[in-house]
Amino acid sequence: MTTSSLLPHTGFVAGLFWSAATIALYYAARWVHRRRPRWWSSPLALAPLLLIGLAVVLHESYSEYIRGTHWLVVMLGPVTVAFALPIFEQRAVIRKHWPVLLAGVVMGNVMAMLSAWGLATALHLSSAVRLSLLPRSVSTPFAMAVSGDIGGIPDLTAVFVVLTGIFGAMLGEILLAFMPLRSALARGALFGMGAHGAGVAQARRVGQEEGAVASLVMILAGLSNVLAAPLLAMALR
Repeated sequence: MTTSSLLPHTGFVAGLFWSAATIALYYAARWVHRRRPRWWSSPLALAPLLLIGLAVVLHESYSEYIRGTHWLVVMLGPVTVAFALPIFEQRAVIRKHWPVLLAGVVMGNVMAMLSAWGLATALHLSSAVRLSLLPRSVSTPFAMAVSGDIGGIPDLTAVFVVLTGIFGAMLGEILLAFMPLRSALARGALFGMGAHGAGVAQARRVGQEEGAVASLVMILAGLSNVLAAPLLAMALR
């Protein structure tokens, strides 16, 4: 016997409630993160956990939640276009370091995809899950677009992206304590390639130049994934 939802299942009311709850809990998570800036307090981690807790209390399913907040997912399209602005602002860095940036982004993407595919295959995960894991190392707008193009499940990919960002930011902080990375370019690239959005936030705490480089690497990695998605889809089918 299942417990019925505590919310009225009319499209407008449920959609309005979950949209407002998502935005409010995100800002609440940002407030917590400003007061305690740690990897575990990142809005990427805290906001989803708060939403899951609210859904459990109200006996709501994911399908009901996404039905009411689908417009937020649609907004990822304009967000992707807006990434062109940071690339323009960092054009001097690109001109100066483009060989290193290109090599790092290409190798980072290749290693991320191969490791995800290899581990998923070793664990005998389904084809849909394996395809959903492939773009996990780029930011959500890019990852969901690539996942849909290659036959993955975009919603599942978004979960993998969040988990990658959280653990990548945590491990990046640990690695910096042991690895002699003296260059701001290297430190920023470490976070931008390994932990995308969460990594950018962590890199900005290390330094302004590290944050700029991490943001640039994250965007270039996402763009290269989107451009390579058709070829990747052909290779996997």
